[in-house]
Amino acid sequence: MTMTPEPVAFPSTSLGEGPAWDAARQCLWFVDIKQSKLFRFDPASPALDEWDAPGEIGWALPANDGRLLCGLQGGLHWFDPATGEFAAWLAIESDLPGNRLNDACTDRSGAVWFGSMDNACAAETGSFYRLAGGQIEQAGPSKIAITNGPAIAPDGGTIYFTDTLAGKIWAATIGADGLPGALRPFVAFGGDMGHPDGSITDAAGNVWVGCYAGWAARCFNAAGEEIAKVDFPTANITKLAFGGPDLATLYATSAHQEMSAEERAAQPLAGALFAFRPEVGGHPLTTVRAR
Repeated sequence: MTMTPEPVAFPSTSLGEGPAWDAARQCLWFVDIKQSKLFRFDPASPALDEWDAPGEIGWALPANDGRLLCGLQGGLHWFDPATGEFAAWLAIESDLPGNRLNDACTDRSGAVWFGSMDNACAAETGSFYRLAGGQIEQAGPSKIAITNGPAIAPDGGTIYFTDTLAGKIWAATIGADGLPGALRPFVAFGGDMGHPDGSITDAAGNVWVGCYAGWAARCFNAAGEEIAKVDFPTANITKLAFGGPDLATLYATSAHQEMSAEERAAQPLAGALFAFRPEVGGHPLTTVRAR
């Protein structure tokens, strides 16, 4: 495998999102938000299993007790792969029924950072949150229509937040209290770059970003300078995740939502799960601290 993306699974996701590598099971979890599906991809098989979620599901992160913590439209749920059952846990923004949860990551302590957004992608009702020790607090920018990221540097010292519609990514230093400090500009998208979608950091601290409507994934160094661009055969690249036994494979989800019949015919791989091998690999994903 090279820097040229190859389709490795084709569930034809309407809005593929949230890839996360499960080191314990050596598999990749990802979702189709609009079809309320959770997928498990085993690259060794390569088998693709799926489950129906009880609502639009934005992400699923492995926890240290074998379950997955999932972000749904109504809030946080636990998923048990052994039984295939979802269990509601914590409601989020119950006063904003038009919102849903969209993207997430863990930090080195096992705390979970996630964002909410307007499900109609218009109203600036989204915020970022941090879950630690069973407690949730707002942490990061708010009044955003579509939150994305967040992503955390491998040394745990910097977090990146994305405002997709505004085309902006911010950075912030994480303090001794585990919370972000003042926001500073990191990258602004423009021209034919598309919209910044989900992001992840590599082992060197570079930030990989999926480019929705941009036909690419782009990589920026810690100074915000673009250092790599990988072209895809479909327009909507949504989120990336490092995986494989050596964390050297970069997986990317994609979407075909709202495409016309002509666009679908011209982009037959829209909705596929892709993979390629960048020059720099990833760093381990800390599991959610459930217990």
